[in-house]
Amino acid sequence: MDSPKIIRGDFNNPSDSGVISHFQALSAALSGTLGLGNISGVALAITLGGPGAIFWMWVVAILGMSIKLIEVTLAMIYRNVDDPEKPYGGPMWVAERAFKEFYPSYARTGKILAIIFSISVITSAITGGNMFQAWSVADITYEYFGIEGWKSGLILSLIVGSVIIGGIKRIGVVTATIVPLMVFLYLLAGSYILIANISDIPDLLKLIVVSAFTETQATGAFIGGTAGSAFMFGMKRAIFSNEAGQGSSAIAHSAVKTNEPVREGLVAGIEPLIDTLVVCTFTALIILSTGIWNRAPDVSFDKTPTIGNDSKIWTFSNTRHSNANGKPGDPVIMLVKASKNFESNQNIHKVSGIIKKIGDHREITWSNFESNTKPTIYLHGYFFDYVGATLTAKAFDSMSIGLGKWLITIASWFFAISTIMAWGYYGEQGIIYILGENGINPFRIIYCLLIFIASLGFIETSVDLDNLSGIGLGIIIYANLPICWIFGHKAIQAYKQYVTKNEV
Repeated sequence: MDSPKIIRGDFNNPSDSGVISHFQALSAALSGTLGLGNISGVALAITLGGPGAIFWMWVVAILGMSIKLIEVTLAMIYRNVDDPEKPYGGPMWVAERAFKEFYPSYARTGKILAIIFSISVITSAITGGNMFQAWSVADITYEYFGIEGWKSGLILSLIVGSVIIGGIKRIGVVTATIVPLMVFLYLLAGSYILIANISDIPDLLKLIVVSAFTETQATGAFIGGTAGSAFMFGMKRAIFSNEAGQGSSAIAHSAVKTNEPVREGLVAGIEPLIDTLVVCTFTALIILSTGIWNRAPDVSFDKTPTIGNDSKIWTFSNTRHSNANGKPGDPVIMLVKASKNFESNQNIHKVSGIIKKIGDHREITWSNFESNTKPTIYLHGYFFDYVGATLTAKAFDSMSIGLGKWLITIASWFFAISTIMAWGYYGEQGIIYILGENGINPFRIIYCLLIFIASLGFIETSVDLDNLSGIGLGIIIYANLPICWIFGHKAIQAYKQYVTKNEV
């Protein structure tokens, strides 16, 4: 296949329309996918869906390679190059121009669909592309270094703002430097852990496949999961991570310097392979092989909480927290047995708590629990609620103290910076389509402010984090896929012509 030659620049033509190289386009698009979705998203998938979620991430990646080829080829065919130095592209331009070409009487429908996609990409940029990343960075930095979230948010917003003001050219240059370096370092450190646990890898791969189709029993911190939850969270996290079907990365690829649409489609098809089949699988095997996902309680109870009752509402007395780890404000969880948990199809439930400073000591206040039957404390201890990237970092730490602290914190910062920059550009293109270039600067200001706001700590649990990233994800998928379905034949036709021409 031509993809490596294209990335190397063998087919470059200085007279073609566009402003960035194939490698810079791939790096910019990968900076949007190779982010905390690979570190934090995989941890979320396993925490909420079990090991089987990884299998469905693989499935999405394999199918996603074809989807990326289609959506990027379409974006290249219909991109706006009226100004060769400022190319605009993406599903919004496909919808507008392709409807005019194939269904002139429905041109208004194309325009409406284009506006819907533009709004959806702005929403997704703000939630998953920005706030998810910013919160994850603030959380892991606070966990390891005690730096308050707003300080991390302020630094992050200033760094991102200084880059996105330079547009896609500056983003392409920065990401072409950051992304390859961070992927190399992450995979290098990950290889150390996997080599140390090499004998467990075959059994872990078997666990991933079996858990995708059967119920996974509760063990340690994992409360159990069904085949349905594995499917749902695996699909959701994979689509969020590699962006196949979102149409977002097609916006970055549309800025590439080429007049051959299919070439860039072939380059884009590599993204799910690198993102999910390589990097996400590395993260998953690290989490599973270290046992951090189903570990025993982090702290044993000195005294089991007393359970009170008010109708179906059960309360728990405060727990004195004497462990050296855990700061005031940190979330913790304990497990209880009660009536059936329909999410896991088992009878284990999580009860959340918060560490608080009371006088000269620390105590945990527990949330109320609703159940028809009286709960009983399970495992006689409680867990620190490691959410997303922090869970991955703890997996590294379990093999070598300090490895997760430094590697994952640094990687989270660099991955978050590159992802927020890429998604800032995507959202900016949505603004340009709707409001024109006058909307760029207000959007950039608001976008950077939201980085700061996201770091203020309003997210507390894995479910909160999953819901935040899922808001924009659901909207953008529904906006983009109809465009691919209606006009995908145009990309397939172009691909066949490209293959035939190159065979000759």
